[in-house]
Amino acid sequence: MTHVINQGMAMYWGTSRWTSMEIMEAYSVARQFNQIPPICEQAEYHMFQREKVEVQLPELFHKIGIGAMTWSPLACGIISGKYNSGIPSFSRASLKGYQWMKDKILSEEGSRQQVKLKELKAIAEHLGCTLPQLAIAWCLRNEGVNSVLLGASRTDQLMENIGAIQVLPKLSLSIVSEVDNLLGNKPYSKKDLRS
Repeated sequence: MTHVINQGMAMYWGTSRWTSMEIMEAYSVARQFNQIPPICEQAEYHMFQREKVEVQLPELFHKIGIGAMTWSPLACGIISGKYNSGIPSFSRASLKGYQWMKDKILSEEGSRQQVKLKELKAIAEHLGCTLPQLAIAWCLRNEGVNSVLLGASRTDQLMENIGAIQVLPKLSLSIVSEVDNLLGNKPYSKKDLRS
């Protein structure tokens, strides 16, 4: 990667779906041999997937400056609300090769998530936004998140998702706390448990 950067083919490099240990090892090896270390980790992050971005990556950020470039803020469309009443035809979960997603949505955990999404939709309506906008703004509000990668399949979805930027200032501590209480899945680091 140092060669690629030195040749002008890239400005930086990062990792994707690496463990904290792997990232730290890459950083240490790069430093040991006077090479360019990674600057970010691309990690899945959404309301139902929080551990890595909220517990593991902040420690790396504080130690070596690793940032987070997050993906799937709508959990492959699950948080969009389109699966509230089952699997619509032509949705991702109805496609061949996405049986894992269909199984996830139709599981007990998937049913519990759908109940939470209905309650989250009420919070979104109170804020004057859509559920996807709330979910994306919720991801953006995390101080360890440098960017959120969107995966819209239509222009109108992209425009709606970009509207999350206007929701961000509305996410007060009390709103975030309400969302955390509703989700019931806020991860705690060892540091949190000591205090």
